[in-house]
Amino acid sequence: MLTSRTFLKRTRAGAVVKVVREHYLRDDIPCGAAACGLCPPQPAGTGPGTGLEAQPSGAASNLCPGPHYLLPDTNLLLHQIDILEDPVIKNVIVLQTVLQEVRNRSAPVYKRVRDVIQNPEKHFYSFTNEHHRETYIEQKQGESSNDRNDRAIRVAVKWYNEHLKKIENEEKIQVILLTNDRTNKEKALEEGITAYTCEEYIKSLIANPDLLDRLACVSDEGKEIESGKIIFPEHIPLSKLQQGIKSGIYLQGTYRASRDNYLEATVWVHGDAEENKEILIQGMKHLNRAVHEDIVAVELLTKDEWAAPSSVVLHDDGQNEDDIENEEEKENVLKTSVNKDMLRPTGKVVGIIKRNWRPFCGMLSKSQIKEARRHLFTPADRRIPRIRIETRQADTLEGQRIIVAIDGWPRNSRYPNGHFVKNLGSAGDKETETEVLLLEHDVPHQPFSQSVLGFLPKMPWSITEQDMKHREDLRHLYVCSVDPPGCTDIDDALHCRELENGNIEVGVHIADVSHFIRPRNALDEESAKRGTTVYLCEKRIDMVPELLSSNLCSLRSNVDRLAFSCIWEMNHKAEILKTRFTKSIINSKASLTYAEAQMRIDSATMNDDITTSLRGLNKLAKILKKKRIDNGETNSMVEEFMLLANVSVAQKIYDEFPEFALLRKHPAPPPSNYDILVKAAKSKNLEIKTDSAKALAESLDKAESPTFPYLNTLLRILATRCMMQAVYFCSGMDNDFHHYGLASPIYTHFTSPIRRYADIIVHRLLAVAIGADSTYPELTDKHKLADVCKNLNYRHKMAQYAQRASVAFHTQLFFKSKGVVNEDAYILFVRKNAVVVLIPKYGLEGTVFFEEKDKPTPKLDYNHDVPSLTVEDTTLHVFDKVKVNIMLDASNIQHQKIRMLLVEPKV
Repeated sequence: MLTSRTFLKRTRAGAVVKVVREHYLRDDIPCGAAACGLCPPQPAGTGPGTGLEAQPSGAASNLCPGPHYLLPDTNLLLHQIDILEDPVIKNVIVLQTVLQEVRNRSAPVYKRVRDVIQNPEKHFYSFTNEHHRETYIEQKQGESSNDRNDRAIRVAVKWYNEHLKKIENEEKIQVILLTNDRTNKEKALEEGITAYTCEEYIKSLIANPDLLDRLACVSDEGKEIESGKIIFPEHIPLSKLQQGIKSGIYLQGTYRASRDNYLEATVWVHGDAEENKEILIQGMKHLNRAVHEDIVAVELLTKDEWAAPSSVVLHDDGQNEDDIENEEEKENVLKTSVNKDMLRPTGKVVGIIKRNWRPFCGMLSKSQIKEARRHLFTPADRRIPRIRIETRQADTLEGQRIIVAIDGWPRNSRYPNGHFVKNLGSAGDKETETEVLLLEHDVPHQPFSQSVLGFLPKMPWSITEQDMKHREDLRHLYVCSVDPPGCTDIDDALHCRELENGNIEVGVHIADVSHFIRPRNALDEESAKRGTTVYLCEKRIDMVPELLSSNLCSLRSNVDRLAFSCIWEMNHKAEILKTRFTKSIINSKASLTYAEAQMRIDSATMNDDITTSLRGLNKLAKILKKKRIDNGETNSMVEEFMLLANVSVAQKIYDEFPEFALLRKHPAPPPSNYDILVKAAKSKNLEIKTDSAKALAESLDKAESPTFPYLNTLLRILATRCMMQAVYFCSGMDNDFHHYGLASPIYTHFTSPIRRYADIIVHRLLAVAIGADSTYPELTDKHKLADVCKNLNYRHKMAQYAQRASVAFHTQLFFKSKGVVNEDAYILFVRKNAVVVLIPKYGLEGTVFFEEKDKPTPKLDYNHDVPSLTVEDTTLHVFDKVKVNIMLDASNIQHQKIRMLLVEPKV
């Protein structure tokens, strides 16, 4: 059956046109109930979920004791997804109307709903009511879209109940509407539909009282509950904010809370304007309920109200959430007289454009009131405010790491309202803390879903004739890999041989991951989302499933493997004469560790083909970059050819796709970044030149001190801190391609596709460039590629932070067992009230503070020009050797830290 929808639309030119849309209605869409013999069966493996049980199982309800299915409306699905994900809640009908609205309003919730629908144990079913002949409805004249959708939901519930009555079953199954919308519920009851609020239904589950803790704290209209004294200004509505941003009254930007001062934040303004790029926000009323990473609208204050960033550390002790006078006292601490030059553009948050709330890890701060249900939750991330939750299991949750979600932040509440989501385990436990750091750094780490694993090759796998199409057979070459001990995800292998014309052929062979991960399927989407493999101290979070990372794509020795090869013909001066790229099949003759490869190179007796190949590679690598190789170490040898392959591939894909090449750039640091390095070197009578990467490298090589051999290492550490972050970008969206650190005009990542998604995109571009594979629309859309790059840069940054957090946690475990130790250290930086030191024995960095709570503050004199700090009568310079006392400070179980005290010199 065909129906059509007609509506008027205004074009950009201002003309009004009539648009007619055809809308197909069907009578063969199944209801999803397993017991139904009236509907046509759903083809196996194609269903929108696993279907509803014939005899619905799940939690027993004293409101609806008979068998029933649940049908939630849009707001309930959006706000109560934590409840619906619980294993107790089964047999839920998700209407197409609801799913489309959720998709438009919240991508993260939509993804969670889709995952629940795919879970066979949950028995969620997606019903296409908008294309079913008996459940589709037209919008009435004067009816809002929201009211039309509510009516469509009620029509679907009535149809289901009538339809299920016709099924021959022992007990008739009822469909219950779950809605928190008062009007929708009243209309449903008038129409004879059984309807409950989420809270009513959850309270009726006799055996599951803990589920009440997971109810989102919202009113029956889906709005925040407000009552009591008003603390914060009202947020301006979105429509007015957008007008104000357009006219320049307000500025839009990303809100970034301070880790050190909960009454201060900055807003990074979006757009290209250089003026007022970063706006300072101070004081609770001006922060106005914004949360870290929200997109906000800001109004600039007049210049006479501008302030300077505070040097005061203020942490929210949260003893009394109603003590607003105490907050105002703390705000006065921020208002100290400052130099006019230190004033920054200052503003206030007037509205929220987009909330970027996520589930937060942390710990419960149990209320001191006996049998209280309201408690404060303290997030692990100091940039997030405390969250007020209601829970009946506070005694159980004390000392546990838990997850809490924010539901809203009313104007009358000092803190946002939220609800308990999940208990992760005991604080301090290794597994629990690893889970926390993965969640806090947004590292996707759940096991790969069945829909993802379904796209893996079926085992046993072997190379077919079809696989050999557009592929060279290079199994006769003496290829080998060189990696750290215990490496299972071998991305790369090399070969080197002398040609008949006297030149040398060198090949870099990279795992052909893009052969197994095809564009736009579930495996590709999951790999793209993860972006990178994350390496923690005792755990690896793979970007791709283990069957690929440690088996089929790992270039292990003595097995046939598919590869993408970059092959050069060089002369004996390591000058490239020819470059070619080909998909290939290889059979590595040896998987070596660095030590094994070095032993072969140095051996006087070994002269086999692999050893000869290694020596040739090593000789060319030395010529390619003498400065980068330290005594011919083979890890530098491998790195040299990987860099060369990355440069060669970058040039090839850019030549072929000047608008769509995925490249990597490393911006040159602004000269001011080097101030600390230059001054520190000068204090030791050494000159560091920073006008180019080459000049920096050469001056670092010369910066030696016969009496202080470790000085060069310290200078190199400082130089690294001056650098900018390297980033991925799309060539059609940028003009600056230069990679400062490698002194290369163009660069990309090609050599690690098992652990980096960027390399998979680069492989696809290269395959199209050489005619070995076909393209697809997203590959040649520079805006889509720019979005891919944005996600990759974010994932790489968060992976780095997660790795650092893992090292910090394991360092704490180490010193917990060691007790108090004294070790030699070197001063890396001096601050106004502290020195940052490096302890070579442990590779550990830490801060020695000279201002301590409840102790008299010593006289401090900071010298910026000659980096030094005088404490009482003792002057400490950058690079001074000192002795420090190291211990674990576990006074705050959630924020344990390594504490350092200066032992020598005594101050």
